[in-house]
Amino acid sequence: MKRVFIIFLFSLLFIASVVTIKNSYKEGRETALVYGTEVTEIPELLHEAALFSRSHLALDYKDMPVDPSKERNLDSYYKNRAFHGAPPSIPHVISDERNMGGKNCLSCHQNGGFVQKFDAYAPVVPHPEKINCRQCHVPQNEKNLFKPTEFPKLSAPNIHNKALISSPPVIPHQLQLHENCLACHAGPSAPMEIRVSHPERVNCRQCHALNNKETLDIGDFTR
Repeated sequence: MKRVFIIFLFSLLFIASVVTIKNSYKEGRETALVYGTEVTEIPELLHEAALFSRSHLALDYKDMPVDPSKERNLDSYYKNRAFHGAPPSIPHVISDERNMGGKNCLSCHQNGGFVQKFDAYAPVVPHPEKINCRQCHVPQNEKNLFKPTEFPKLSAPNIHNKALISSPPVIPHQLQLHENCLACHAGPSAPMEIRVSHPERVNCRQCHALNNKETLDIGDFTR
C-alpha cells in the first residue's frame, strides 16, 4: 500500500512538472505587453542610412589605382569653392546651359572614376538623390564683369584635430549633405590629405566623432 502511494505521488509530481514546463514555454512564446506605451519601430536616421549607402564599394575604393599626377589636393579642393562649406563650382564646360543636372551630372559624379575628356578624376557626389544639381552648383565664368572683392573667406578646418596623438580625427564639418563619408574621403578623386586609408571600415561614425565648433548660432531669421 505504501509503495502504491509513493508511485502515485511520483506520477502526480511528474505530470505537474510536464504541465508547468509546457505552460511556461507557451507563455514565453507570446508577445510581451507594455502597458501605457505603444510599441513602435525605431525610425531609421537619415544620416545613418546615408553613411552606409556606398559601403558595398568599400573594397573597390581600397584597391583602386591612383595616378599621382591626376589626384587632387586640399588647395584645389578649396579653390573651387567661394568659401569653406560652399558647394563647389563646375570647373568644366556645360554643353546645355538649360540642363538642371540629374542623369547628365550623375553619369560621371555618381560613382566617380577617371574621365578621359577632362583628364581628371570625377569627384563623387555625396547626395545623388538631389538631382537638381544646378540649384547649388554654378559654372565658373572667367570672362565677366565682376571684379575681385575683399569678401573675407572662412578658414578651412584643421584636418589634424585630435584629442590625443593616436586618436582618430574628429569630423570638422556639418553632416547635412555630407552624410556619405566614403564619397569624399575614399577613392582616387578624394583629396590626398583627407583620403582615408581604411575604407573597408564603413562605420566611420563609430570612431570619428562630430566636433563642429565653427558653426555658431546666428538666431532666427527676420525679414
